[in-house]
Amino acid sequence: MNRRHFLAALSSAPLLAQAPAKPEPELDWHDAKTLRVEGLGFKDVKSPYDRLPGRAEGVVRPEVWNLSRNSAGAVVRFVAAAGEIQAKWTLTGKNLAGSNITAVASSGLDLYAKSDSGKFRWLGIGKPTGLENTDTLVKGIPATPREFMLYLPLRNNLLSLQIGVPKGSNITAAPARAAGSKPILFYGTSITHGIGASRAGMTHVSMLGRTFQREVINLGFSGNGKMEPEVLQFVAELDPAVFVLDCLPNMGAKETRERTVPGVKLLCAKHPTTSIVLVEDRVHQNAWLLEGTRKGHEANHAALREAYETLRTEKVPNISYLQGNDLLGDDYEGTVDGSHPTDLGFLRQAAEFEKVLRPILG
Repeated sequence: MNRRHFLAALSSAPLLAQAPAKPEPELDWHDAKTLRVEGLGFKDVKSPYDRLPGRAEGVVRPEVWNLSRNSAGAVVRFVAAAGEIQAKWTLTGKNLAGSNITAVASSGLDLYAKSDSGKFRWLGIGKPTGLENTDTLVKGIPATPREFMLYLPLRNNLLSLQIGVPKGSNITAAPARAAGSKPILFYGTSITHGIGASRAGMTHVSMLGRTFQREVINLGFSGNGKMEPEVLQFVAELDPAVFVLDCLPNMGAKETRERTVPGVKLLCAKHPTTSIVLVEDRVHQNAWLLEGTRKGHEANHAALREAYETLRTEKVPNISYLQGNDLLGDDYEGTVDGSHPTDLGFLRQAAEFEKVLRPILG
């Protein structure tokens, strides 16, 4: 058969019948604020997912105020019996990603589900495309009741969030935490904020929340975690199980020496029995060959250690100390840019934080 006859025969062959496309399910949409939202310590906010109260505007520096509008660390906990979960969310920031943070981490969503063994495992993401977003987080799972955690954007301002499930599916707020289970509060810098993580559930703050099965409050302010009294006065309004102060990456030895003892005493005045953890800054991964950087870390560490010893001498109770040299490991492979952790760096950092938090939290 020549080519012309072959093509003619092919064109006259009957087409295989195609199965009709399965229709998309109709969805019921639920405002996330009607479920259980954790990680936001203040109620009197200007926008629903702000991390500082509206009255902080004009009190803290503008840089801190603007960063406090990011929803870093916030999570929605809910129980659903649904084979598919979608989300709609509205952002205010047009920059969906940064030079050292992915769009999914900065402006997207990160879904975890509780396994049959009781541990939360990653399940899906919401990919941002602009200010208004709709995405399927997961589909094709068994429609049996299960608890979910949905982490919110780390580095963008979230105006609204709705969760969609097929019509008739049951969705409710997750149960409250165990009685007396107070949150872990982190006050720090871009690293606390989550810069460098591939998605919001991969920060050490989020990991430690899952490890200890507790709410976490993330007060990381990228480039602006400086242990300022104007910020600490708002931090002191909250009532966590432990305050973790991790501001040294944004501070020099002089600021560390001047601000640590008064800052701790400010918190102790309102929370005399609450534990406080002082954290040395992680060591830049190129400091092994940059003498100035290395000496800066050494001076910072010495200043914080001096403050810690002063507090101990003055018998300030419940103060713990976490050294920084091992926060990122010892193979120099734990960061995006020498400073901000990758997921590997955050995993290592979480392990180091757990060592000092475990005796406090049990």
